Amino acid sequence: MARDLAQSPRRRRVYAIARAGGIVPAQVEPEVGMELLTISAIAIAVVAAIRSTWSPCGVSMLSSLTPLSETGRGNHYWVTFSWFLLGALFGGATLGAVAALGAWVVSVVGLSTSAKAALVLIAALITVASDLGVGGFRLPAHPRQVERTWLDRYRSWIYGLGFGWQLGVGVATYVMSSSVYLMFIAAAATGEPLLAMAIVTMFGLIRGLAILPAARVQTPADLSALHRAIERFRPASRAVAVVAQTGVMAAAATVLGGIPAGVVVAAVFLIVTWMLRDGLEDPAPLLRPQPKPTTGLQPASNPNS
Repeated sequence: MARDLAQSPRRRRVYAIARAGGIVPAQVEPEVGMELLTISAIAIAVVAAIRSTWSPCGVSMLSSLTPLSETGRGNHYWVTFSWFLLGALFGGATLGAVAALGAWVVSVVGLSTSAKAALVLIAALITVASDLGVGGFRLPAHPRQVERTWLDRYRSWIYGLGFGWQLGVGVATYVMSSSVYLMFIAAAATGEPLLAMAIVTMFGLIRGLAILPAARVQTPADLSALHRAIERFRPASRAVAVVAQTGVMAAAATVLGGIPAGVVVAAVFLIVTWMLRDGLEDPAPLLRPQPKPTTGLQPASNPNS
């Protein structure tokens, strides 16, 4: 009903009067709601990409792909970086194609703006709970790193493309924040395949650009200084990722119930985040048991056996 009333200027006036009288819920108009959901999807994609810089693979790339290391391998840094950036762009486009498929399904099903907002809201609730570790709950972190032996086995364009794609696709290595999953859902919820693909491809592009701080590493001292700076902002990156997800949640609540609902949801979950801040930590790697060293000696046999 609300959606039909908001389709023309005359009906918008009727809709405003009905809303003021409590006949229809105090939702934002569908067009405005979709703009808000789209902006939220773009914002969470940017935050998710930046937060992923602190993954083991992201930090490793800041050590492995520098002018210092590439010169030692006989390569040109900016050439390797270009291949890496291209690979990250392809990686983002790969995940973006899947998001575009999801957006196509949303479009075919014909979900209303309210239904899309509800989908995003539920997804944000789950991802925030995961990042805060509520009740020990965690979404899959996929604790896998890139194969560093590629640096010695292959040419720079191969490991540049390969490493870039694995980081750009977002879920092939460590998932540092559940905001990556929320980005995917929010992009698909737009119901526009090309827009969904563009949003997730942007995620891959930013992941590729995230190794640019390493471009100034010319000496081991430069490398140490870079990693000290990166680690200094690690706690803040965790907090920003959760706050951004709360922002997406508030945006979805605003679409469903108006600005007051969005403000209440944001306030409540920021308080909850503060109370559960001790659970906000990086995904821990899964440690494989190390085999016991062997000496080559067999235990003495019991002569009485």
